Amino acid sequence: MLNINLEKLNPHAAEKIKPFFEDILGKYHENIHSIYVTGTAITDDFDIKRSDVNSIFVLKDMDLKFLKLIAPLGKKYSKHKVAAPLIMTPEYIRTSLDVFPIEFLNFKLIHASVYGDDILKDIEIGRINLRLQCERELKTKLILLRQGYISSLGDSKLLTENIANSITGYIPLFRGIIMLFGKEPPVSQGNVITTLSEASGINTDVFVKVLKEKHERIKLSIEDLDTIFEDYYTATEQLERMVNEIKE
Repeated sequence: MLNINLEKLNPHAAEKIKPFFEDILGKYHENIHSIYVTGTAITDDFDIKRSDVNSIFVLKDMDLKFLKLIAPLGKKYSKHKVAAPLIMTPEYIRTSLDVFPIEFLNFKLIHASVYGDDILKDIEIGRINLRLQCERELKTKLILLRQGYISSLGDSKLLTENIANSITGYIPLFRGIIMLFGKEPPVSQGNVITTLSEASGINTDVFVKVLKEKHERIKLSIEDLDTIFEDYYTATEQLERMVNEIKE
């Protein structure tokens, strides 16, 4: 009997993903180095109705047969909010830390090792690479915010969706920025925004508002949305300038 440890997961998330892991391990386990659950499934931010359960499979060696095994399971498990897993190898992780420091920082901070040896807990994130990616991501978000505002064509519903959906990508980025400012990044989304304000000195109230909008889907007037957008853009711009000024 293969040992799967789901103790750190939200009970509802564990219930959803356990059959998926058992299905795969029952058919293919010799080349699996380790399995992890990441994201909200192991935090207080897990939403039973909306949150996907995300996982990482680390193979000893890349095997395309494994992809063929998983692919047909997508339709079956996606109905239960089980997202398609990320597939990696130890070598891929080792050689990708400089390219995706934000992503691997978040994997390191927020993961549960459910099978095999945990190699994520000891990975090291380089400060120079982290700063470069944070700056790049912030510059990209400013472009996307401008494009999203224009493409909404004054439609309040579309603008609300564009702004609310964007905050998901901000939270992992914020953890990277917090680390650049010399503080330990929190796990929960609300604490991340609070710590970002403390570390940077900027007003992050707008990020709290957008996160609340994402969860509660409050109907806002176009005037309210314009104010939120302006504050959102300004705060993002302030962070971009601050990260750009950080010395290596």
